Amino acid sequence: MRVLFLTGGALAECSGERAAQADVLVCGFQALGEVSYERELKGETGLFADVAVLSREMHGVVVSGCFTDARGMRRKSVVVAERGHILGVSDMVNRIDGSAFRAGAGVKIYETSCGKLGIIVGEDLYFSRVAETLSVCGADVAICVFELFSEGLEPMLARAQAFLCGIPVVLCGYGYALVADIGGKVRFASSKNPCLFDLEREQEYHLVETRRRGFHRSAQRKF
Repeated sequence: MRVLFLTGGALAECSGERAAQADVLVCGFQALGEVSYERELKGETGLFADVAVLSREMHGVVVSGCFTDARGMRRKSVVVAERGHILGVSDMVNRIDGSAFRAGAGVKIYETSCGKLGIIVGEDLYFSRVAETLSVCGADVAICVFELFSEGLEPMLARAQAFLCGIPVVLCGYGYALVADIGGKVRFASSKNPCLFDLEREQEYHLVETRRRGFHRSAQRKF
């Protein structure tokens, strides 16, 4: 699966011809910026339509961050489209210290021609249960669209979650992109815009046994 990262600039700056060299295009939040659901529905804007059109032109999948506004309720979101169709929108499900962005509901996996793509939105990367849920539910890869990176924190978390959850983690934000494999190693990192990486599917299973207290069952009565 060839992944093209757009780590700077608007989505309109990425032509279908350039994106056609990849199977999946992953864009940071700057690609779409602010998206008002009300204006989209009224036809005053067509940002989601632009995502769908680009996915059709490249014959692949577009994953783009955006800031959605639903009647004053702002969220960090990621829209996913494939070959001309919007597959859905994922919202960040965790809100920290009453930030300006509300929490959404539900973690989503999108079935595409490139495999099952699990989406991590923004600061959900700080909550390991999100990546764990995607792994347990069968995602082939976790794609995290972030906004602005801290100094070394997010790459470290991506590596740790790839190792602990057993799925590659793809990280894309403003000015930086990274791919961590299931061994917790950095397979790719770049500050170029755009940049391209050929991601291999990794699936490995192990039997893990633990001993713990609890789950007591009374002795069965014999007749």
